[in-house]
Amino acid sequence: VPDNGAQVGYLLPPYAEQGIVHGGGQAMPLMYDNTAGVRNSEAELALTALRDWTAHGVTNLSIWFRGYPGSVGSFVEGPVGTYTMTASGTDISGNADEFHFAYKSLSGAGSITARVVSIQNTDPWAKAAVMIRETLDPGSRHAMACLTPGNGVASEARVDTDNASISTSQAGLTAPYWIKLERDVAGNFSVTHSANGTSWSPVQGAIPNRVMMSGNVYIGLAVTSHNAGVTCEAVFSNVTTTGAVTGQWMHQDIGIAANAAEPLYVAVSNAAGSPAIVAHDDPAAATIDTWTEWIIPLQAFADQGINLTNVDKIAIGLGNKGNAAAAGGSGTMFFDDIGLYRP
Repeated sequence: VPDNGAQVGYLLPPYAEQGIVHGGGQAMPLMYDNTAGVRNSEAELALTALRDWTAHGVTNLSIWFRGYPGSVGSFVEGPVGTYTMTASGTDISGNADEFHFAYKSLSGAGSITARVVSIQNTDPWAKAAVMIRETLDPGSRHAMACLTPGNGVASEARVDTDNASISTSQAGLTAPYWIKLERDVAGNFSVTHSANGTSWSPVQGAIPNRVMMSGNVYIGLAVTSHNAGVTCEAVFSNVTTTGAVTGQWMHQDIGIAANAAEPLYVAVSNAAGSPAIVAHDDPAAATIDTWTEWIIPLQAFADQGINLTNVDKIAIGLGNKGNAAAAGGSGTMFFDDIGLYRP
């Protein structure tokens, strides 16, 4: 498929999905990525049997599917110099993190300072943080200074990739409050806090942690709700950095499975001619996170000129098939129990 942004199945055994299934023991995972100008992502099957879609009086194509909810993470500047972030996520802690991250690039030593204007109390351990992170993977090495609604300021680090985090906190400090994270040339990190942005104190009990990251890292702002089913909002101002910080602000979820609302479609083809395409009625079908049956009358393909007695190919995809290239989104879908049925 030209410009196909799909990966069908996992890269390692057992390849098929065996936990998220509708019927039987496995389902087909379809990872789609319609960014960078890719029009669509699809899985295509060339049929060698059951090519007569009029036999036995069948009239409908049935496909069961499910995806992931859309991301609630966001990052908006307004007024100038004030940043509002939203996020879900279980936590930034343990062996893997779930949060929303707004970041730039840092090379070598540097620091980031921010005033946490407010953080919503979705949990006493919800976090609004300044962070330096080696990668965008959930288990990445990182260091951060964060303010929480109920546990004051905390200093946290993950020294080894995919291993447990270490942290210490100082209670009794609430928003609005200032936090700062610094990395020196040897990789040592320090966390300090301030009520006024002028007089700084280390977090009580915090020891500067030497986290051996690569020279080029990510630096920015992080928010987690510490409650996966709830959206937390935090507001930052007076964000400043030092060191070789480059790039425009980028932002994304880390460790949270979420789908962009790309159109879901089925394309059916004969050996010659263009495919007939039927799109799902819900343009946000990819964000439906429960198993859902999609019933398509075969007449919808016949009306587009497909000879149902000799169907050559069927494809399931997400994106703008046949339309001009446009930046889209990404995610993962699961498909199961695809079949033809009588009325």
